[in-house]
Amino acid sequence: MRDAILFLVILVPILGQFAFSLSKLTSPPLPVLPLPTAAQLKWQRREVIMFFHFGVNTFTNSEWGTGQESPAIFKPSDLNATQWISAAAAAGVSLVILTTKHHDGFCLWPSRYTEHSVARSPWLGGKGDIVREFVHAARASGMDVGLYLSPWDRHEKKYGLDVPYNEYYLGQLRELLTWYGGISEIWFDGAKGKNATNMTYYFEDWFSITKQLQGSINIFSDAGPDIRWVGDEQGAAGDPCWSPINRTSLQIGNASLESYLNTGDSRGTAWVPPECDVSIRPGWFWHESEKPKPLRHLLDIYYKSVGRNCVLLLNVPPNSSGLVSDADVERLKEFRRAIDKIFEKDLARRGIAKACSEWGGKHGGFAAENILDGDEGTYWAPKKDKKGRYWIELRELDPVVKFNVVRIQEAIGMGQRIRRHEVFIDGRTLVKNGTTVGHKRLHRLPFAVTASRVKIRILESRGPPLLSAVGLHFDPHKPWNATKTS
Repeated sequence: MRDAILFLVILVPILGQFAFSLSKLTSPPLPVLPLPTAAQLKWQRREVIMFFHFGVNTFTNSEWGTGQESPAIFKPSDLNATQWISAAAAAGVSLVILTTKHHDGFCLWPSRYTEHSVARSPWLGGKGDIVREFVHAARASGMDVGLYLSPWDRHEKKYGLDVPYNEYYLGQLRELLTWYGGISEIWFDGAKGKNATNMTYYFEDWFSITKQLQGSINIFSDAGPDIRWVGDEQGAAGDPCWSPINRTSLQIGNASLESYLNTGDSRGTAWVPPECDVSIRPGWFWHESEKPKPLRHLLDIYYKSVGRNCVLLLNVPPNSSGLVSDADVERLKEFRRAIDKIFEKDLARRGIAKACSEWGGKHGGFAAENILDGDEGTYWAPKKDKKGRYWIELRELDPVVKFNVVRIQEAIGMGQRIRRHEVFIDGRTLVKNGTTVGHKRLHRLPFAVTASRVKIRILESRGPPLLSAVGLHFDPHKPWNATKTS
């Protein structure tokens, strides 16, 4: 009994203190709809992913095959999917996507629905399966896998006949989504042959089957439902760039909607963030006469994609030997080193953060200092201001820092909010006007500046802004095109 009483004497004050601390916790502000799913959030945080275009076009020096190519031309002498994945790892990516069938209809797996595949090629005596080798190599390196299956098929005789071809396509789609384990992303495009203007793709059927077979997969197309095309193939998102968009306004394959896809819609009712697809070379398939883009160009693409609330999908085409060319591998390594050098050191981390207000007060869990803790799960939230006057400032940047990149990140799990903002240094000097922020906004200044204070003013926002991070960095590389760089 005495032990029990002693236990209670010790425990009760502790429980009382714990209960008191819980009573001081502040509930988070309400989200602003729409919101991303868990799969979309994981995808967004990858920031850079990789595409591999490989097929008969690799051996015919073409971009779009005719569909009449003989499988006999497909004979890579040294194909090594592990080498492809090593190239992807050099770029620091965590998701790789393979073109399993392009518009020519040639399949990189032994599909039961056609003879136009690796099963009729000389490669490995017709016993090979590039999709399987690709998937196994990726998973062995801890990478997730995505697949591209072209709706347009210039070889298949059923193409142009709505029901027969859609059944054919669904059969191949089912193979890819049931033979190779978990798939993180599936890529659909709207390309269509001019001689089949009446061909209808049953996208909603395809989407439904895809979700049934792979519950956590992200579906890419011009209209989502999970990831949308950014509207160009240059790797540049719009400014502004909203993740929300109205899917009812979209039509897959409609070129007139490219501007809308590029910017998204602040009034959008669906969360369908953009993916920026671009090739490291001029073409999507390997051509001996082409070389990889210069580093400065790739960095410019990075700022205009990842730095504008997008994920960069960088295509790296294997050559006719079945390997990623040495020049491309070296450029990928150089690209990764450059990004690491720019962002590994955050010059803001030694400062302190002050804000116009803090939701729940200093100890409410949404303090200004959360923008400096390196945790995307925490964020600064201000009290709601009827006039929409919000700001947060980095102070006591000691020693005075020299930087030319300002990084701002929203807590997008609670919705995308910021419409317009400004960046000031040392109180009065405006160094950047900006629109949207989203997952990440990277402002590359035309010249390096020094400052002891940096203030972010939010001029327009859908509800109180929620910021998970503000960082300052120095980029030593000369801009690709200073007149067009943001």
